[in-house]
Formats: sequence, C-alpha cells, structure tokens
Amino acid sequence: MNDLDALWAFLVAAAVAVLLTPLAARLANRVGAVALPRERDLHDSPMPRLGGLAILAGVVLAGALFLPAAQSTRGILAGAAAITLVGAVDDAKPGGLHPVVKFLGQFAAALIPVTCDVRVENITLPFIDPFELGDWSYPLTLVGIVAVMNVVNFTDGVDGLAAGVCTIAAATFAVIALSLDRVDAGILAAATAGAAVGFLRHNFHPASVFMGDSGSNLLGLLLACVAIQGVLKTAAVVALFFPLVILAVPAADATFVVAKRIKYRRPVYSADTWHFHHRFAAIGFSQRRTVLYLYAWTLSLAALALAMRFIPYSDDDGSFNAGWVALLAVFGTIALAASVYLVFVLEILKFRRFRERQLRRDATLSQSEIEDEIEREVETGEFDVVARD
Repeated sequence: MNDLDALWAFLVAAAVAVLLTPLAARLANRVGAVALPRERDLHDSPMPRLGGLAILAGVVLAGALFLPAAQSTRGILAGAAAITLVGAVDDAKPGGLHPVVKFLGQFAAALIPVTCDVRVENITLPFIDPFELGDWSYPLTLVGIVAVMNVVNFTDGVDGLAAGVCTIAAATFAVIALSLDRVDAGILAAATAGAAVGFLRHNFHPASVFMGDSGSNLLGLLLACVAIQGVLKTAAVVALFFPLVILAVPAADATFVVAKRIKYRRPVYSADTWHFHHRFAAIGFSQRRTVLYLYAWTLSLAALALAMRFIPYSDDDGSFNAGWVALLAVFGTIALAASVYLVFVLEILKFRRFRERQLRRDATLSQSEIEDEIEREVETGEFDVVARD
C-alpha cells in the first residue's frame, strides 16, 4: 500500500506539473520574469521562468493527498513554499535579488523544516557507533539544506539538466527510503520526482520555459529534506554515503566551480562559464548531447547507490560475501569509469585534441605557444567554442 501511495504521488505531481507549467510560463511573461540571453548563456532567445511554481503545486497537492499531516510534513511544505516565493521574486526582479538577500532568504526557508524536527541528529558510519551531533544538529542541518539548494541551482544552466538530474535523484531516494520503511520520506521523494519529470516535459531541449531560481532552490530544499528524513535518520550502515553518491554530479560541478572562483579570487556567487555543461558546450556538444551524457553519469551513480542498498555484500556480524562484494564492485567500477570518462576524457582530452587542431590553423603560433594557450584554457575554462570537424 505504501509503494502504491508513492506511485500515486508521483503520478499526481507529474500531471499537475505538466498541466500548470504553461500557465506558469504565461504568468512569467506577464510579470516580466523572463531570462534574457547573456554572453554566458546557452539559450539565444528570451525565456519565461517561474517553472518552480508548477513544480511546487504538484508537490503540495500530492503531499496533501498522500502524506500525513505531521509536523515535519508541514514544515517541509511550508519551507518549500517559502523558498519558491524567494526564488520567484529573484526571477521577476530585474537583475535579481542581491546575493546576500537571496542567501538570507535561503536560510530563512531552510529554518522552517529544521525547526519542525527535520534535522540530522547523528551520523552513522561503517564499523563505528553512531556519532551524536547534539545541539550542532541544528546549524549543520541548516547549512546542509542551503548547500544542496545552491548545488542544484548551479546545475540549472542548460535545458532539462537540473530537472532531469533531480528526477533521477528523487526517484532513487524514493526507492531507498521506502525500502528502509521511511514511508513519508519515500512518498515525498516520489512526489518530487513526479513534479520534476512533469516540468521536464516542457523544459527538455528545446525548452519553452525555465524553472528559474523558484524551481532550482525548491528542488534543492526538497531533495535535502528527503535525504534527511528518508536516509540520514535511519540506522543504515552506509546511510551517509547515499546522498553523497546520488547527488555526486551536481555536487562535483558546484565544488569545481566554487574552487575555481576562489582560486582566481572571484566572488563565489559570480556567474561564469566553468560549469560542466558550459565546458561540454565549448567543445562542440549540443545541449541534448550534453544533458544526455550527464543523465547517464547520474544514472550510473544512482545505480551504485541502489546496489549499496540492496546487494547483501555483508552479514550482520560484519563479514563480507566475496560474490556479492564482487557484484557491488562492478557497479562501483561502472560509476567510476563514467566519472573518469566524462570529467577527464570528454572535458580534457577531447578538448585538447580539438583545440590544438583549431590553433594549428593560426600559422603565427609556435607549438609551445599552442601548448601554453591550451593549458591556460583548460585551467581557466575560458575559451571559444571548439569547431568539431
């Protein structure tokens, strides 16, 4: 019955998002919440935002129908409404909200579920007793939720990427949470996946609407709350690793970009072209191909998380089964190979080859100058689109 409720939550949220997204786009055009093309953007025409309103409607309706009126549920949905409002204002305001104001809005929204007992009280690691966080659980959970919001927000830079990655992540969380008897979190995760995939119907390339900050921050908050309620509050030995693996793709992108900005002494909130999707586009990938490659990467990691949950690689006494460990290693190898292939081969090796071919056409550059220029471009992420012939 619980699995059936989760399925219905997914379908209801998806149907609502599919139906309401065009209305959200129409509202965005009316109030001026439109993304105008900038030099760093991958779209070339004005695009309505506020898709997050349709995603919120899908989650709220599914939650009202299939979730109990518990304090934590009310806190999560209230926080979701609050962060959607903050994001919608940011989407509609010319130039957006000041980064500090936006940051404070994220913390204020995240504080609502945290005060409703949506928090990580201890951390479970293999072979050691759970580590109790005590009073630190409040600030650490608050920071964690805001971090996930920004991780998802960073991913939202190409048609369908954030919505698709969040669909995969939420669906994976739903399966794991339900298997751990965290029914409410499983249903919420299913509703989140449904709303995201319903919106994706209008957001996959060529998109007719963007989710905007109202959507990316909303999905980030929901995924963080699902991870807390559905995984981190359980006694599963590898509970901490589930969110890290499932959200590895957007987290890796955000970490890479923030590290680059810090290295070059730029504000961490400044816009640039260092994101994975920008760098893939710069070596000649279409938006569809970029997104599908990143979907595949996310799926490989989601499969690893599911394997960690369902493959009986160890017994209760801590002993390991060689056969099952080998099978788990296969999933780990696939995920690692996908990560290496995308981050190193596609982004570095292919770029070097294509860019060297392009620079060689300039007869004024020596081989050492070509190598120096390629090294600079690989390091900074600042280069023109590579002609692929």
